[in-house]
Amino acid sequence: LLNPEGFRHAPLSPPGCTLFVQLRQYPGIGREHVALATDKMDWLPGDHSGIDVMPLYAQDSYRDETWLERWAPESEAGERWYPEGAELFLIEGMLEDEEGHYLPGHWLRLPAGYAHRPHSEHGCRLYVKTGGFLYLESVAE
Repeated sequence: LLNPEGFRHAPLSPPGCTLFVQLRQYPGIGREHVALATDKMDWLPGDHSGIDVMPLYAQDSYRDETWLERWAPESEAGERWYPEGAELFLIEGMLEDEEGHYLPGHWLRLPAGYAHRPHSEHGCRLYVKTGGFLYLESVAE
């Protein structure tokens, strides 16, 4: 789900669920409301062998984009560079890079200009967001 500025909703899950929420991440009155059933969407081949992608959000006039990645075991992405920074949330499996090993529930906030060489020995699934730091603001208490 992407709920634009001013959107009101009341999430409900009778059987229960784990919900990852990022509040106030998408300013802009003109943003589209997006609700996707990713279990019914197709994976597309990514830029590297063994890494498939599922685009989730990109909208003209906004620089942030989100997508899912599905990494097969023994996948490598080469060097990845994030000119405007990125956020990675590990949904399942394990991802490794020169800084360490990341498990489900790990959230990496990578600064603008960050580069690394991620790989996954056993496979993983990631949520990726780029360009979002441009919209973050400090909130004084």
